[in-house]
Amino acid sequence: MTLAPLRHGAPAAATDALERLASEAGHWPVAGIDEAGRGPLAGPVVAAAVVLPPGFALPGLADSKALDAPTRERLLVEIERAALGLAVVAVAAARVDQVNILRATHEAMAAAVAHLPAAPRLALVDGLPVHGLPCPHLAVIDGDVCSAAIAAASILAKVARDRMMVELDALFPGYGFARHKGYPTPEHLEALQRLGPCPVHRRSFAPVAAALVRMQVKLPI
Repeated sequence: MTLAPLRHGAPAAATDALERLASEAGHWPVAGIDEAGRGPLAGPVVAAAVVLPPGFALPGLADSKALDAPTRERLLVEIERAALGLAVVAVAAARVDQVNILRATHEAMAAAVAHLPAAPRLALVDGLPVHGLPCPHLAVIDGDVCSAAIAAASILAKVARDRMMVELDALFPGYGFARHKGYPTPEHLEALQRLGPCPVHRRSFAPVAAALVRMQVKLPI
């Protein structure tokens, strides 16, 4: 089921209103799920699942994309301290190429839920419905501004993936992974054309595939 009306007039900061409604309907625990890294040309796609305590409130909690890195790191500490359960799962670029980015994202989300210490009765997912989750779920458009648990999951996934990309930058220097996190920025595209793809690039993504062909046939940049 997808809940769409919340797209308009959604609050700037996430609340636990959806979690309270679910709990009152007998669905507890409630997990929030979100992902990071669907759009990049390199690196894993990462999903997080979080169960927060009833009545959880954290000033400034919002969609990770609306927050700067220091704020995400600060909120992460509070989320990890308060969470009743959390899990973060990464699916590598090679798997993205095998099954496509949508299926890889769904696999990461399902695995994150499965790794929670207690199985949730309901999951709240940002965006559209997910195939293969091990529990019932409600897909919420703009969920990361309507659900504290989804917003918390978005922060966990984003911070975890950003840290992974910094590590990959050290392993594969020259691409700028620590700065752009694998997204198709002009810097990244230029490096991709100059250096060619590295082992963590997603070869099924068009700019990477084009760079790979260019290398194989030795076309000029």
